[in-house]
Parts: sequence; structure tokens; C-alpha cells
Amino acid sequence: MPNIMGILNVTPDSFSDGGDFFSIGDAIDRALFMVQEGATIIDIGGESSRPGADPVPTDIEIKRIIPVIYTLKKENIPVKLSIDTCKPEVMRRAVDAGVDIINDIMAMRAEGALEIAASSGVTVSLMHMQGRPRTMQQNPHYDDVISDVKHFLEERVHACIEAGISYEKIILDPGFGFGKTLEHNVELFKNLDMFQSLGFPILVGVSRKSMIGTILNNAPVSMRLYGSLALAVLAAQKGAAIIRVHDVKATQEVLRVLQTVS
Repeated sequence: MPNIMGILNVTPDSFSDGGDFFSIGDAIDRALFMVQEGATIIDIGGESSRPGADPVPTDIEIKRIIPVIYTLKKENIPVKLSIDTCKPEVMRRAVDAGVDIINDIMAMRAEGALEIAASSGVTVSLMHMQGRPRTMQQNPHYDDVISDVKHFLEERVHACIEAGISYEKIILDPGFGFGKTLEHNVELFKNLDMFQSLGFPILVGVSRKSMIGTILNNAPVSMRLYGSLALAVLAAQKGAAIIRVHDVKATQEVLRVLQTVS
């Protein structure tokens, strides 16, 4: 069964749960609750990467996430902690605080990111994104979305290996919703198993995303649970190693049933 990565947004403006867990106490409670529900990874983010989002200053992002990481480590939380950031200084501070994974929507392209990951020995998750969050959904284009995304990920893997990051410390993420139309997302999902040939664990993050809302006649974020669960099951069947979700218990239950009857 895939690992379930529970999303912990310590932000006021994330597309699904922005502001819900903005205080340190609420964030800690949410993380512990997701562990009880079956999450094996907690992905902590201090900057929204939703389409149209503005960047957050580095010092603000650090103030949001570091106290949460320190507190969870003090609680001896029995799962891996991931930092969802593309800023090298945030990565460095999070690694020093004890995170196990750097989940980077920029695939370690920022200056200094590769060096921090290589020297620390943490795992890195490399995501494909066309453009930047603020503009990525403004007419994204691909010659062949499968080939283009695979080629990008292969290049980033090569950069990581050259920097000294070991093969077993690399995860790949096709980047659903990041610079992609509904048609691009659907094509990627239908061919998700093709990414297995790259030889690395695949992370899938589609929980409550707009592609589900569009398929379901513009359903609001609060009404996208069943669509999210359907894609979680399909992702597992296509070989995803990690599924990043907001709804941990529901996802854990559908995957447990799938595992039992498959």
C-alpha cells in the first residue's frame, strides 16, 4: 500500500485549508490527528503554491514552519516529516530542525538547494512545474506532456546525482495541476505507470485539486472528497509509492480495502 503523506498547511491562504491550522497549536494538533488516521509522512508548508499565489518572504515562511517542526520532533512523532518549500534557506533551517524529506515544487533548481540536500543526506521529492505558481495556469503548453515531463524529471535526477544525492534519496512527482490544463492532467494520470521506468518512487498529489472540481461540474473544494479518493485508488493501482492528501482517514480506508481485495 502506498505511503500516505498528510498535508499540513501552516498558511492563511492555501486553496483548500488556508488558515485552518495557522497557529502552532492547531498545526500540531492537526499533525498528530493525521498520524492517528494513518499518515506515514507529514508534509509541512508555510507558503501557498496554489495558482495565482504570491511568494512569501523567506523569514515569514521560516517563522511559520520551524516552531511546528521543532515541536513535532519534541513530541517524538512516529512518522517522517517533510518540508514543502522551494527556498534553500528554508530547506536548511528545516533540515537543521529535523525534517526527513525536502518536497520541492521547483525540483531543486534554486541556487544552493542541491548543495543543502546533498550535504544533509535527506530525501528529496522533485516535482515538475511549468512556470511559477503566480502564472503557471496561464495557457500552459506542451509538445507531448508525457515526454516533456519525463525528460524534465530525468534532467533533475541527473542534476541531483551530480550534486552527490544518492539514488535511494530521490522521489519524483509529475506535478498535477502545476502548469497543466485538465487535458494535460488527465493524460498524465492515464499514463502514470509510464513513469515507473524512471526507476524512482512516484509521489502523486491530486487531493481536492481543480481538475477534480472541473470534472465534477465545477464542484467547490469542500465537495471534492470522492473524486480525490477515486484518484487515490487509481494512483495506487498505477504504482504510486506516496499519495499526498488532505483526507487521511478516508484515503487510508479505501487503500486498505484495495490492498485486501487486489
